[in-house]
Amino acid sequence: MVKQPVSVNGVVRWRDVGLAEIGKQEQKERKMVVLRHEIGDVLRDVRQRQGRTLREVSHNARVSLGYLSEVERGQKEASSELLSSICSALDVPLSVMLREVSDRVAVAEGVTIPDTVPQEFAQRYGRDMNTDLDAELTKIS
Repeated sequence: MVKQPVSVNGVVRWRDVGLAEIGKQEQKERKMVVLRHEIGDVLRDVRQRQGRTLREVSHNARVSLGYLSEVERGQKEASSELLSSICSALDVPLSVMLREVSDRVAVAEGVTIPDTVPQEFAQRYGRDMNTDLDAELTKIS
């Protein structure tokens, strides 16, 4: 099995690339995607990329520290109002966060979705694909 870098909305993931039979077998054995886990992972990734603490974001979002922690760990389903408040505290549009979640779910499902986000939009709210891919590839070397 060979690992290949796959960039989805500026986030580099490593996907196993191998024989066609193995891919079909993996599709049958694929685990169910839990949306609250993906949302929590994206929120945590955004917060950590900004170098911010749970306490700071929870204060700005006006949500308890414990609850925000549970949302990030995928233990609680956050309402749309709460997600909007957390995204505002992170200074990230809700649509960008949901797009990131959608891209992660698509990767987990093995669905290929073309990246239609304009480069300048991705650079402002996301990560630079070329820089991230170069950084990931130099780690391998």
